Amino acid sequence: MVQPLDIIKSKFSEEILGVNNARPEGPLVVRKNRIHEILAFLKDNPELDMNFLMDIGGVDYLGEDPRFEVVYVLYSLQKKHRIVLRVKVPESDLHLPTASDLWHSANWGERECWDQYGVVFDGHPFLRRILNHEDFQGHPLRK
Repeated sequence: MVQPLDIIKSKFSEEILGVNNARPEGPLVVRKNRIHEILAFLKDNPELDMNFLMDIGGVDYLGEDPRFEVVYVLYSLQKKHRIVLRVKVPESDLHLPTASDLWHSANWGERECWDQYGVVFDGHPFLRRILNHEDFQGHPLRK
């Protein structure tokens, strides 16, 4: 049986910056320039069938470069496997393409990640604060 990580590694070998093989779901660290294409492949590939975006989260690694990271947790309801992707996002370019066109569940997760960390999801249909007041200045989960 082919493992989900092997399918991704064979298709996007040049885009993978790191792999944690200790768990079957990864995480895989991938380049940000093709993240939308990778996410779409994970959703549409019949062997993977990642039809459920469980979560999107942000991480602030103050003092590191790149400083930020966005984590995607995907699950296949039919195949019963999970994949975790991590994308490094430099402070100088806090932009990623939205995944809300692939999974509606990305809508709130991306809004929360923007609100708390300042990562902008280009193409998001309604990117505005979700946890903080509209007049709040800054992003409170930054270190």
